[in-house]
Amino acid sequence: MTPSFTFGLLLATLYGALFHLWQGGTGQRLALYLLSGWLGFAIGQIIGDTLGITMLSIGPLHALSATFGSLVALFTALGLARSTSGPPSAH
Repeated sequence: MTPSFTFGLLLATLYGALFHLWQGGTGQRLALYLLSGWLGFAIGQIIGDTLGITMLSIGPLHALSATFGSLVALFTALGLARSTSGPPSAH
């Protein structure tokens, strides 16, 4: 693995873990947020590379666009998780 790939994976994992810390939830939610963070980061990296976005780039890593992609994916996952969980049950 290249250093930039390792750093990107570390950042995406950190975003997912911090999002879970902020939102809380079960282990399934942690897995959802980690996967969303990784996927969004990768998509943001590809978009940044394709469009030539160099702001806040760290070597070949397009940190700004990748971080933005990760955040979009995390909030999308949050919205989907809330909409599929249904209303709270009354006991």
